[in-house]
Amino acid sequence: MLDPADASPGAIVVVGAGVAGLSAAQHLTRAGLRPLVLEAATGIGGRMSTEKVDGFRLDRTGQPLCTSYPELRRTPALAPLALRRFSPGVLVHSEGLRHRAGEPTGPRRTGGALSAARALASAPRTPRRTRPTLGTPLDHARLGAALSRLAATPPPRLLTRPELPITQALSTRGLPPSTLHGFVRPLLSALLCDPDLTTSSRCADLALHAYAAGRLALPEGGADALPELLATTLAPDTVHTGVRVTAVATNAVTTSELGQLPCRAVVLATGAHDAAHLLPGLRVPPFHEVTVVHHAVPEPPLTDPALLLDADRLGPVAHTTVASQVDPTRAPAGRALISSTILGPPPTDRELRSQLAALYGTSTSDWETLAVHHDPHAVPAMPAPHDPRRPVRLLDGLYVCGDHRDTSTPQGALHSGRRAAHALLTDLGLHTPTTANPPTTDAA
Repeated sequence: MLDPADASPGAIVVVGAGVAGLSAAQHLTRAGLRPLVLEAATGIGGRMSTEKVDGFRLDRTGQPLCTSYPELRRTPALAPLALRRFSPGVLVHSEGLRHRAGEPTGPRRTGGALSAARALASAPRTPRRTRPTLGTPLDHARLGAALSRLAATPPPRLLTRPELPITQALSTRGLPPSTLHGFVRPLLSALLCDPDLTTSSRCADLALHAYAAGRLALPEGGADALPELLATTLAPDTVHTGVRVTAVATNAVTTSELGQLPCRAVVLATGAHDAAHLLPGLRVPPFHEVTVVHHAVPEPPLTDPALLLDADRLGPVAHTTVASQVDPTRAPAGRALISSTILGPPPTDRELRSQLAALYGTSTSDWETLAVHHDPHAVPAMPAPHDPRRPVRLLDGLYVCGDHRDTSTPQGALHSGRRAAHALLTDLGLHTPTTANPPTTDAA
């Protein structure tokens, strides 16, 4: 436990040890400061935490990472992060069959419809009961070309497009209905955790850009690998858990356990509700409700390390995967892990198993439920109009960050933490450290 005598008026206090707070602390540390991170929970990571049960690693979040996220490269602490990639594109369940769709060609492999058609023709064999296409070959060529163009478009240009709810904007993109309903809509629902697609078209374009420019991936060993790497770069005794902050000011924080601690500046890196409780008047966005369910099975029902989407909406599951095929460290030897994401409250066990049986084409009666993680405030909503770069500097000495200040993704949380740290360093007249953009490790 932190000794109040160790706090000093010159300290920088970061409230919250989620991804945004740890990102801010890491950038402050690189600038030569020694921040003090206070976390109310007993562990770090916030939503990016992983439960360990009988050799299984069970994430509380249903959001995959993208290998193209810039902040994974701009954050030196994450250089050792090993990413286990999903197979290219996604599998889409529609009309009783699984279809492979949406393999991004990326900006370095552009070539229009011809290159997309060649990529489709050379795609690896798909499992039994899986069709290689959804729509006609020409539809796939058009989709590949559209993804290629999107991957090559700089994000700042995407943010200048007219802003609409993405459901309205999709109708103007020139894609055939089979592509829109069979691939784009279920994919965006999965990436944004938005079942009704009310998200700003600009934010949706950023999500599609990240998908098209890279590959979907899981951190090796669990989602908590990311916050743990951030924490390992901090000095000993920087992070203190089990300390609940009850009030903040530009020169002090008040805690339930330790009383008032003087400081030089405060970075508020909690979730939106807690931030608004500490700073009344701070905007609280609406949220998307998410439930993640994990099952242990004797044998993997699908050997493809793919993200499986349900285009027909047969039930509550938006997407599911054999997580142990993507990342073998997530299950003990001789067993497999199925991780499924529901964009809403926990369903009944009967309707969940019925849908998963249809998606995987097998009985689910012997599947063991390991965990049900439900969060009614899992992902901040981003309806149009949405500012993806909300101010992080509230006052000289008071800063706020989190995915509710940026985009509602791990990338957004990391980026907002960096923005808050750089704003603080600028106010202090200190040098902002540059990054060498080290690559993360692809452990595919």
